[in-house]
Amino acid sequence: GMMDTVLNLGLNDESVKGLAKVSGNERFAYDSYRRFIQMFSDVVLGADLDEYEGALEAMKKAKGYASDTDMTTEDLKELVKEYKEIGKKLGKVVPQDPWEQLWLGIGAVFGSWNAARAITYRKLNNIPGDWGTACNVQTMVFGNAGNDSATGVCFSRDPATGENRYYGEYLINAQGEDVVAGIRTPQPMGSEGKGNSLEELWPDLYKQLVDVRNALEAHYKDMQDMEFTIEHKKLWMLQCRNGKRTAAAAVRMAVEMVNEGLLTKEEAIMRVGADQLDQLLHPMLDPKANKKVIANGLPASPGAAVGRAVFCAEDAEAWAAKGEKVILIRNETSPEDIGGMHASQGVITARGGMTSHAAVVARGMGTPCVSGSTDITIDYKSKTMSTKCGVVIKEGDWVSLDGAKGQIIEGEIPTVSASMTGNFGTFMGWVDEIRTMHVRANAETPADAKQALAFGAEGIGLARTEHMFFDAKRISDMRTMILSDDEAGRRAALAKLLPYQKEDFKELYRTMNGFPVVIRLLDPPLHEFLPHTDAEMQELADKMGKTLAEVKNRANSL
Repeated sequence: GMMDTVLNLGLNDESVKGLAKVSGNERFAYDSYRRFIQMFSDVVLGADLDEYEGALEAMKKAKGYASDTDMTTEDLKELVKEYKEIGKKLGKVVPQDPWEQLWLGIGAVFGSWNAARAITYRKLNNIPGDWGTACNVQTMVFGNAGNDSATGVCFSRDPATGENRYYGEYLINAQGEDVVAGIRTPQPMGSEGKGNSLEELWPDLYKQLVDVRNALEAHYKDMQDMEFTIEHKKLWMLQCRNGKRTAAAAVRMAVEMVNEGLLTKEEAIMRVGADQLDQLLHPMLDPKANKKVIANGLPASPGAAVGRAVFCAEDAEAWAAKGEKVILIRNETSPEDIGGMHASQGVITARGGMTSHAAVVARGMGTPCVSGSTDITIDYKSKTMSTKCGVVIKEGDWVSLDGAKGQIIEGEIPTVSASMTGNFGTFMGWVDEIRTMHVRANAETPADAKQALAFGAEGIGLARTEHMFFDAKRISDMRTMILSDDEAGRRAALAKLLPYQKEDFKELYRTMNGFPVVIRLLDPPLHEFLPHTDAEMQELADKMGKTLAEVKNRANSL
């Protein structure tokens, strides 16, 4: 989604008639033409996509249609005319000459390398900007050619959990952008017993896809993200690449691929990034906490996220820059939203499946995501999310989500720490077998020391003495020592701190049980222990029997 694509290129007022004649399906031809005008206007000419989407939605509403596929040939012809009028109004007219379309399209693909979203994506994934890109020009196959055609996205393993099962979604009578953009909620590939799966509808084609999946994974020795089109019940594979996955899925796949004989332990270790391991050490929603689940969606990217509701990517970035934790709530996300997604603790969308843009990008970032929630209605103007159960979340309200269960929860739910068990424990055991570097932790409190030991640290590399005094019960005595006017006052305050510190040191040594502990004596910036606002300084001054000026002067002198 970071690089631009143009589908159906080459259609114009004349060739659309030829496509209708050759295919014997006039509706399909004009559906492809209206898609081309809309996509070319947006991607190549930079027109406002909302204008075209608005015209489409207005026509569906006027005719009482629930889906794009309900539109008739005459509807689509009328929509093509409307799209052309919008282009004239905006000064963004799609050329009729196919060669001009082609060269403009190629230019847009190369230009998208330096689009803001692509630059952001490269920064997030450490991709050099001077690599440049290429442009593929391919013959179209049409998933929107009728009810015997379809388009889909599939993964050789579950990208959310890592389970070794063929996983994916498809849409009948649609094009690839419909699945990725989340315009319609797709159907599952594998049978779930509901009669709507690809496996149940077209078992022979499903078997072909399974064979392709097995061949590609055996060749690349990695989980594959594949796109396909079915045109009149003939399967076409469009592309494959190593699939994005959650941190938990990456570890599970690595462990299971070793057990399957597909990878060596050394190869498996290199499949999991250090940043992914970091994600696994982060908290999850406290299972004991009371939760009011106000909506459900698809479990697109696991993990716990808690933050304040915002409704556009720009707001997410702005709020996060001020130190706020935010949840980005959208009907669906697009590549332009990547900065806001990165700034958010989690993402919620009303539309889109497990292979939509929101789901794929969130999984790659390790950001929890609930997608395709039909329980919610989002109003961008009023900045609200209304739920079927009657709860309304306004901008700034606290909301939590469980990306593993697909739950949207009202309020600020507490979180609990992760544990070094299961596949994660197995994986880190392999790492311990071959690593040459020893790891110690930064830890000052007994609780930190126990956590570090649980995560495999071999000692404490830095115990910062001053951090022992930031506890609410201790900082008061520390401030008394700093603000004392004579040595006697300082010694009296230190005498209260000594037992705390002595017991902490003992507990650190007991916890580390023979591992080394490096202690740094008090680091001088004592002003850090004093409050920073006038109100807090006044409160301290009253407690100490001093004036606000005296407290300020002491802080400034330090």
